[in-house]
Amino acid sequence: MTEASDDAKDIEKLYEYGERLNEVKDKSENAEDYENIIKAVKSSSVKARQLAAQLIPRFFKYFPALSVNAVDAHLDLCEAEELGIRVQAIRGLPLFCKDTPEYLSKIVDILAQLLAAEENVERDAVHKALLSLLRQDVQASLTALFKHVESVDEQITDENLRERTLLFIRDKVFPLKAELLKPSEKMERHITNLIKRSLQDVTGAEFKMFMDFLKSLSMFGEKASPERIQELIEIIEGQADLDAQFNVTDGDHIDRLISCLFMALPFFERGASNSKFFNYLNKHLFPVFDKLPEERKVDLLKNLAEGSPYTSSQDCRQILPAKTMPRRKAGEEMNFTYVECLLYAFHHLAHKAPNSTNSLCGYKIVTGQPSDRLGEDFSDQYKDFSERLNCVEDLSRATMRKLTQGLAEHNKSLTTAVSDEAKATIRTQKQNAATGLRTCNNILAMTQPLQSKTPSFIGDKSINLSWKDAVKPSATSSATTTGVKRPGAHNGAGNNPSKKGCGGGSTQNQLSNRAFGGPSYGGQTVGGRGRGRGHGRGRGGEEVFDSLVSATNVT
Repeated sequence: MTEASDDAKDIEKLYEYGERLNEVKDKSENAEDYENIIKAVKSSSVKARQLAAQLIPRFFKYFPALSVNAVDAHLDLCEAEELGIRVQAIRGLPLFCKDTPEYLSKIVDILAQLLAAEENVERDAVHKALLSLLRQDVQASLTALFKHVESVDEQITDENLRERTLLFIRDKVFPLKAELLKPSEKMERHITNLIKRSLQDVTGAEFKMFMDFLKSLSMFGEKASPERIQELIEIIEGQADLDAQFNVTDGDHIDRLISCLFMALPFFERGASNSKFFNYLNKHLFPVFDKLPEERKVDLLKNLAEGSPYTSSQDCRQILPAKTMPRRKAGEEMNFTYVECLLYAFHHLAHKAPNSTNSLCGYKIVTGQPSDRLGEDFSDQYKDFSERLNCVEDLSRATMRKLTQGLAEHNKSLTTAVSDEAKATIRTQKQNAATGLRTCNNILAMTQPLQSKTPSFIGDKSINLSWKDAVKPSATSSATTTGVKRPGAHNGAGNNPSKKGCGGGSTQNQLSNRAFGGPSYGGQTVGGRGRGRGHGRGRGGEEVFDSLVSATNVT
């Protein structure tokens, strides 16, 4: 009874302090009342402490001399054992900044640390308090919030706090960008700079999250200047670490490099330069292509193919080297997706540097430049290149017959399949076969224009790569949607055993599974901090078409 009476007295006194402070004009004369409110934080009464959590921030601005004690006392309430007290104290934190904005960064910092709260109602109160401060001063609030994401000075020790802050930014801040980022030009620049400072140590998923957000900003939208698009490319180049010394045994760097290149492809189409990426590939990766992890080779070649239309003429001449091509070895396997990628890249690179192919393939292309080398005899190169093209065409046609036959068999099997698992397997096999047919059709469409000493090189988008979605008739040939993920399955990345004699007759068992099976995920970003990983599948066999491998410096 005595304890209840004491609690009631504490609450009654707090109401008296609050009423006097409300009524008096010069509140500084009643500093003792405010001190007593601060002392109520130590009360044994839950209700008294909840009331103190309301009164401390309400009169905070009138007593600057007591500001340190007031904030410390309020923080004690934020850490109280009782959930109700903690929630009330958290709700009061934004009031400290209403008329004293110099405390905003400190309060945001405190709220960010409270994001790790386990109770939903408490965490919800933290979210609402932070959003209230963001609406009050978005620039200062974002700056304070991102300090828990940056790790430039190695001051971040609580990884859980960093992750909670990132989740809040992703789920609560980014969706409200239209409301919060005003004036848009100034604030979009501010948050872009904050994000750029936060990228020195991020996971692949975090980097993709930040890049997806930056792409959504109006400053990087459809009407963005070439300089703005190039800025995004430079961010991706920094994450790919293109200034680092390349080590073929560093699988993490290879993963990050290929994933970043995939992420950069839409920006190449929008006018950004691919020169730094492609020159790095040409100098460091292509010479050691055989030593790269098998699962990343197909991803690299797909990125090469998709990026090749946007290569400058000067870079095309560097990537198309004038050197003698090794002869094809008998009995090697052929990877149809490798061939499709390399043919596509070859066409687009040669379209911008056509006379570079004279010494490479024995063509007779006249541009009037000394680099035409028309007085030299490259007939052996032309004969060898033509033989390789013929061999590829024979293998592709033979494979298409097998795949067509296989499709008919799959259709029959599907009608008799009983279990859902069996039906799903057959549908997958049909999809593999259909993708394989697209791959072979593309190969034939690209080899035929090369069967002449004055060939025509495909420089437009008339060839739709087999792993890409089919282009709708209503879409323009040059349109590619920014941010579209590469299809993850059935890309034709496997192998097909070639015959010892070109076009000769050994049977190709389980052709669809071997030649066109297996997923490739060139655009995924997973893994640890500082990594941007992707996964893929594709076996060797590049020697069967090593003329085109050589054409892109991959040997």
